[in-house]
Amino acid sequence: MSVRTRSGTSTTATGADTLLPWWVLALPVAAFTALLLLMTGPGEAHATGGDPKVGRFLEQVRQTLPL
Repeated sequence: MSVRTRSGTSTTATGADTLLPWWVLALPVAAFTALLLLMTGPGEAHATGGDPKVGRFLEQVRQTLPL
């Protein structure tokens, strides 16, 4: 990413000049939350009455992962 200055030369933005999109923080937080919910086990998680295929898939993933 280059920034034009008044003299016409271009410089690259570094450090505090760069802005990160909101999802840079949101995606790792969502992934950590999902993994934490998978690790807690089905005893603590309460289903909301969704599609049973999703529940079976998550249970298969939980059984596949070596814990």
